[in-house]
Amino acid sequence: GGGGGGGGCHPCSMRNSYTVTLPEEPPVSPFHSVPKDLRAKMPMPGSLLVSTFVGLVLNKAKNSKAVQGLTGLRNLGNTCFMNSILQCLSNTKELRDYCLQNQYLRDLNNNSRMHMALMAEFAKLIQMLWTSPPNESVSPSEFKTQIQRYAPRFVGYNQQDAQEFLRFLLDGLHSEVNRVLVRPKASTDNLDHLPDDEKGRQMWMKYLDREDSRIGDLFVGQLKSSLTCGACGYCSTAFDPFWDLSLPIAKKSYGEVNLIDCMRLFTKEDVLDGDEKPTCCRCKARTKCTKKFSIQRFPKILVLHLKRFSEARMRSSKLTTFVNFPLKDLDLREFASQSCNHAIYNLYAVSNHSGTTMGGHYTAYCKNPVSGEWHAFNDSRVTPLSSSHVRSSDAYLLFYELASPSSRM
Repeated sequence: GGGGGGGGCHPCSMRNSYTVTLPEEPPVSPFHSVPKDLRAKMPMPGSLLVSTFVGLVLNKAKNSKAVQGLTGLRNLGNTCFMNSILQCLSNTKELRDYCLQNQYLRDLNNNSRMHMALMAEFAKLIQMLWTSPPNESVSPSEFKTQIQRYAPRFVGYNQQDAQEFLRFLLDGLHSEVNRVLVRPKASTDNLDHLPDDEKGRQMWMKYLDREDSRIGDLFVGQLKSSLTCGACGYCSTAFDPFWDLSLPIAKKSYGEVNLIDCMRLFTKEDVLDGDEKPTCCRCKARTKCTKKFSIQRFPKILVLHLKRFSEARMRSSKLTTFVNFPLKDLDLREFASQSCNHAIYNLYAVSNHSGTTMGGHYTAYCKNPVSGEWHAFNDSRVTPLSSSHVRSSDAYLLFYELASPSSRM
């Protein structure tokens, strides 16, 4: 088992728990011992061979009855949180293809921190998951070594929160394949005079000038927050990239809680008063304001985090509320900040947390991108799963894929 509550990691008040990724240390070159003029000429050893081999194996798999990608991951000691997330990512079709076809090799930059090999180890693991014979399990120990170098909090064998792990992993992969090698100086242009949608578009372009990778292409969306002053009525807007959305779990006196209820709670108007009063830039004073979130840009892959864990006076608790969520056609158009036709999502993976905050266990339910069949991944055990069993009160992270052709600008 292993893998407990993720309570106290987000010191965010109320619902504003989306992530904005900031660069940490200055980037270091991984080719520290190679003279500059040789770097460009270094061949990628064996990469072509590997990709041909993987291609052959996958081709053979297509023609045989065996469906690939049903390989378990050994538990290295409380590492079920990691295994659960890795299986969800292994079944993220475009990310899987990026690894299987070795496309990431073209994107590896010399800029990533601490001479990393996180992307390479991740890709190697995905390749093992998709080329091993059925009923085998592989050990993610080399991958674990790399993630620990990137994020030392995952050293050792303590229980960890799967959502935190996902954020660190995607951030690490992104930084190694970021297409931006030299970040532009932060500009201080004031965009407040622009119409909201144009301001959102320009903020997005500014973000891409700094953070632009195949990982981001898949997972990053843009959140709009509007702050309206109760005194003068002035509305100020901010636009932030997000890699996932943390949804509060709605409470109902009767009937079951639905995912849409949680989305509505996340986006509903909040009154900021008392200690939380912000300063209105028009009144030049702290005033009572209302704050509201909406989605400016929908990502290709939308990860929704159900906030089951909370810290109250050092004792973390877990909500075991059953939240009903659709497997197909999750329609999020009502949460769009601008008119939007493409916000229909289909579920393809769930990271589950069973048990209490003290002693819990993570598993994954994933829909195979080749066969369309669901399976349960419990560390090294992989078993077929009826789609009617995908929803449970253990669901913690929901992985949705945008259904219709994307209208992203």
